Amino acid sequence: MQHAMNHRTRYRDALPPAGGFTLIELLLVLVILTALAAVVVPKFTKRSEQARITAAHTDISNLEVALDAFEIDVGRYPTMAEGLSALVGQPSNALEWKGPYIKKGIPLDPWGSPYIYKFPGQYNTYGYDLYSYGPNGQEGGDDDIVNWSN
Repeated sequence: MQHAMNHRTRYRDALPPAGGFTLIELLLVLVILTALAAVVVPKFTKRSEQARITAAHTDISNLEVALDAFEIDVGRYPTMAEGLSALVGQPSNALEWKGPYIKKGIPLDPWGSPYIYKFPGQYNTYGYDLYSYGPNGQEGGDDDIVNWSN
């Protein structure tokens, strides 16, 4: 009996160690990676959306500075017909225009839509309204980025 056991032990020692991973180990790693992705990906998505919202606020602030410079030079804000393009090209009736007030052209909002300019403003009755429809691309709702406080 001793001889048979000794033979098995020697046979096992003679085999090379098994390489690679078992199916169970691979499935376990896959489950762990899926769980991590489910937790991490939404956090990055929220960060990305927050960065777009911050960029829209910055664009609106920059446009406000340009509109105020236009108003100082010309004595009025651009009309609705002139719109924001009056910041990069001189309107025919704006003789004191000293622009362009924005060097790289009128930006689109971070979602690819134009900023909305209204003069006189509905909310800023003594000035202008300047806003973006925000992430959903539709007027109204809590996601609009505006230059007035609600």
